[in-house]
Amino acid sequence: MREILGKAKTIRELLSGAKYSIDYYQREYRWQNKQVSELIDDLTGRFQEDYEEGHAREEVEKYGHYFLGSIIISHKNGQNFIIDGQQRLTTLTLLLIYLHNLQKDREDAVHDIEKMIFSQKYGKKSFNIDVEERLACMEAIFEDQPFDDTDSPESIQNILARYDDIKDLFPSELTGNALPYFIDWLIENVHLVEITAYSDEDAYTIFETMNDRGLSLTPTEMLKGYLLANISDSQVKTRVNGNWKRTIDRLTRFGKDEDADFFKAWLRSQRAKTIRERKKDATPGDFDRIGTEFHRWVRDNRDELGLVQSTDFVQMVEHEIAFYAREYMKIRSAGSTFTQGLEHIFYNAQNGFTQQYVNAG
Repeated sequence: MREILGKAKTIRELLSGAKYSIDYYQREYRWQNKQVSELIDDLTGRFQEDYEEGHAREEVEKYGHYFLGSIIISHKNGQNFIIDGQQRLTTLTLLLIYLHNLQKDREDAVHDIEKMIFSQKYGKKSFNIDVEERLACMEAIFEDQPFDDTDSPESIQNILARYDDIKDLFPSELTGNALPYFIDWLIENVHLVEITAYSDEDAYTIFETMNDRGLSLTPTEMLKGYLLANISDSQVKTRVNGNWKRTIDRLTRFGKDEDADFFKAWLRSQRAKTIRERKKDATPGDFDRIGTEFHRWVRDNRDELGLVQSTDFVQMVEHEIAFYAREYMKIRSAGSTFTQGLEHIFYNAQNGFTQQYVNAG
């Protein structure tokens, strides 16, 4: 009988003394600044909702929890191979290394954080994601030493760049007294579900079911469903659906997630009025909710958006969304192709300014 096991684990439970291998055909690490920025914002923002200067360390146990999704593991030949989730695990390891380097000379340091980064046996160090070609690079990062990535594989270059991103993006206000509190919260209150199969066949079946068979709709698909459901005339609904599809098709030519990026940029630039304050018990504002659940934000704010009658929903898709999508694509193109009159967008993109499309909107 072939088992498939799923268990929620804290980062401590998932990474302490653990070893994960990656098959040769899927071993590249490809996260960019955008994904790291979103992860850092989500984690630090959730922590700051509960943290308050003057709290005792043990109060962190009562702070809110954060779910970071699932990873899929194939257990074979006595090893755990990552089928899905290596981007998050690699980035979490880089974040843990950064936190370790921040706190290593402090008296209030979390001393067992190293066990979540690497283990050592017979004098040989191996990191929790055990890929031979990454060892020298990860060792240099851990020791806070420079590393020459000339002619290095894609993963090595991205690992070094994303570690630099983490150093730039991590909030300075969390590097002081709050640092050990954040580390405690990260390793004890952040959870992932580890799904383990005991054959590659089962592991990839799980992966396909979760990602390719439509069981989990994207926010864009859920927004489309909500808007179309409120259009009463079936012929108009068919026409609007065709227009929606053409707009999304053009957007996704820029990249897989470009449709979601557009909706976030459009709604944040034109409709967001509030943003979460960085303090305990602060509630997410429009800007924050649009970044994580823009489909629900539209539904919850339908009156403010003027979505009252069927014709209002038609107007939003065929006029407002269509107009801003065209403008977004024009701005997006200017980020990669030098365009007269939009030179600043090109230069900003080359310098990694991730929020410029919101501001340009």
